[in-house]
Amino acid sequence: MNHTGYNFQHPASSFQPKNTFMNNTKTAYFFLRVSMGINLLGHGLVRLVKLQDFASGMMKGFETSWLPQPLVQLFGITLPFLEFLIGLLLMIGFKTRIATIAGASLIILLLFGSSTVENWEAMGIQMIYAGLFYLLISRIEDNYLALDRKN
Repeated sequence: MNHTGYNFQHPASSFQPKNTFMNNTKTAYFFLRVSMGINLLGHGLVRLVKLQDFASGMMKGFETSWLPQPLVQLFGITLPFLEFLIGLLLMIGFKTRIATIAGASLIILLLFGSSTVENWEAMGIQMIYAGLFYLLISRIEDNYLALDRKN
């Protein structure tokens, strides 16, 4: 209220779109979530159909690493399943908070692995993923058009 006792408010400052889809932040979150989901799902899907070749290639790529080869092999076999599952959850918006935290955790593991073979180029790309997961986690209240949302 002002000194006259009347509550004056600029009309534009009280405008709230009735239709949530018109909220640009929620729309942007939806597209980022689905994009990350498709990205991870695609990574997992193409690797699942050639799982043994992928795991063998990963072991070869980590021969110079101090990581134990059985651990690298286990990770190489598990990674496509994790990528596929996290990607699917993000795409459909189910358990979004868990999926984004799992995705960010996966990126941390990938960063760690890449550092052991000094793959700085891969780490740069993985840092972009880390930043995108930061956005998805920190803006989770903007999650929209998702199975785990009531509105």
